[in-house]
Amino acid sequence: MSRLLLLILALFLAPQAAMAADAVDPMTAPVPAGYYAFQKVVYQNDSGAPDDRAYFVRLMHHLNAHLEATSGKVEIRVVSFASGVKLFQMAKTDADLAASLDKLRAKGVKFLLCRNTMKGMGLRPEDLYGVQGADVVPSGVAEIARLQGLGFVYLHP
Repeated sequence: MSRLLLLILALFLAPQAAMAADAVDPMTAPVPAGYYAFQKVVYQNDSGAPDDRAYFVRLMHHLNAHLEATSGKVEIRVVSFASGVKLFQMAKTDADLAASLDKLRAKGVKFLLCRNTMKGMGLRPEDLYGVQGADVVPSGVAEIARLQGLGFVYLHP
């Protein structure tokens, strides 16, 4: 073959070979090392009518997915107020919700509850699944704002 023909073939085939080598399936490719830097995140939990339980299950799925995606390089706080406090009422009798809360807590997720909401609902920490006095904050919405001021990113699934 002539040098010209080889040069033309090389110029034609090289970009296609490079594209084939670069082609990765975004659905199965591993997350590149160091892709996610350490994150600080506050999730709002104010429930999801009409099916609170379904909302709570989705919320906990999102929390687990966040932990997995970042390989645990994340500090997560979940601030519950209004109907979001029902999660902890329901977990008293729902073993699946209770187990999900326990697993997330074991991974370092902190659940904070609004004192104003608890007072309005006539609840004390001992009325709720796994809630300690230290988990109660004066105001759910004010806590979210406080955490944002400390560099936490706000998420509401």
